[in-house]
Amino acid sequence: MAATPRFHNDAVAAPDTGPAPGPAPTDRKHPVDETLPPLKMFTSGLQHVAAMYAGVVAPPMIVGPAVGLTAKETAFLMGASLFTAGIATLLQTLGFWRIGARLPFVNGVSFAGVTPMVAIGKDRGHDGIAVIFGAIIVASLLGFLLAPYFSKLVRFFPPVVTGTVITLIGVSLLPVAFNWSQGGNASAADHGSTTNITMAAVTLVIVLALRKLLRGFLQQISILLGLVIGTLIAIPVGITDFGALGDADPIGFPTPFHFGAPQFEIAAIVSMSIVMLVCMTESTADMLALGKIVDRPADERTIEGGLRADTLGSAISPLFNGFMCSAFAQNIGLVAMTKVRSRFVVAAGGGILIVLGLVPVAASVIALVPLPVLGGAGIVLFGSVAASGIQTLAAAALEKGENALIVAAAVGVGLVPIAAPEFYHAFPEDLLVVLDSGISTGCVVAIVLNLAFNHLGRKPDPEPSEQDGERPVAAPVGAH
Repeated sequence: MAATPRFHNDAVAAPDTGPAPGPAPTDRKHPVDETLPPLKMFTSGLQHVAAMYAGVVAPPMIVGPAVGLTAKETAFLMGASLFTAGIATLLQTLGFWRIGARLPFVNGVSFAGVTPMVAIGKDRGHDGIAVIFGAIIVASLLGFLLAPYFSKLVRFFPPVVTGTVITLIGVSLLPVAFNWSQGGNASAADHGSTTNITMAAVTLVIVLALRKLLRGFLQQISILLGLVIGTLIAIPVGITDFGALGDADPIGFPTPFHFGAPQFEIAAIVSMSIVMLVCMTESTADMLALGKIVDRPADERTIEGGLRADTLGSAISPLFNGFMCSAFAQNIGLVAMTKVRSRFVVAAGGGILIVLGLVPVAASVIALVPLPVLGGAGIVLFGSVAASGIQTLAAAALEKGENALIVAAAVGVGLVPIAAPEFYHAFPEDLLVVLDSGISTGCVVAIVLNLAFNHLGRKPDPEPSEQDGERPVAAPVGAH
């Protein structure tokens, strides 16, 4: 049988047994480390930006008014969030030393911090923002120090755990797409209108049709093309807002500590430290998911580097008036759907984010995409993540032991915040940071139950490949 070609990153050396029959192995780069032609690099990177844009600007849009900032100051926060998301993404994809997962991994403002940040800074104006930034800096530095120890938990993430968490990531993101499809603002008069939902449905059909009909590179950017076509259709429909173009400044730098020097309050630091642990848990699950998708499994060192990039990016972010950064799961769905695995494509997206943060008028062009259009595309993106989780569960030997029970309990608990959003309303605010994240609660339940059923009191398994609920998988013939 012909020798299997190796990527540069393969670490295991074969014994020297003389020349092997058949063609010599090719010494080519892993697809994750390949660069694309400039045009493909830019358009594919832009597609990642389009997929994550609303998620990056939404937290500052919520936190700004809650702490008492003006509309212009809130817009400044949005630009700063784009800028710092670009920096964090470059740290993650390009990396240096032992920082960065070096996977096509997008970083941006974490939704997990929105509720505690609002609680910390509510109606305190610039002082509230300064306290939030101080708490983020301390929590991020603590997370940076914890990264090497946190990454050792990777052995407790077998397919029965990772498949469950990946599925929950996709399912937990779908309500975001549904809300976008309705219009995004529950208090707006047209929220959930026939027009908005029809526009989302049209975009969904366009994306699916493009995926079916196009080939090659055009098929890979079908999401971006679908967003452009959907936006053009939305103009005569009347749901495209051009106001942002007129109000945007042509250029603007996120001045360091624009709202004053960071302030440090113990309660705020404790609250944001809990958020950081939640973000690290979700990022670990996301890296494991992405590693499966791009065929470069995330090992302990990869996760350690990724967590360091997350936490370092989050520590730098407040310097430029940004918030805590973590992985964006929706972009994992984009990688799964387009099959473009190059980390340099995502790095190009990080560069675009930095430019958008420095040129508000350019950012406003991306903002022209109506939320219903983004919602229609989001259904495909987030559904792709859930499908990847189901695919992982297919290799988790659910018929073995109590693995099916682990999945059932973890998915059930993880769906509570989605199916019953007020379920934990009587619990303390600090606990809600964890409980309101179905990804985090489902992940914890899956890990604990996997420990209880597959580790504690278990005798050594004579079949190492079947440990921790993973069915041994035969190597495919002619794999490369």
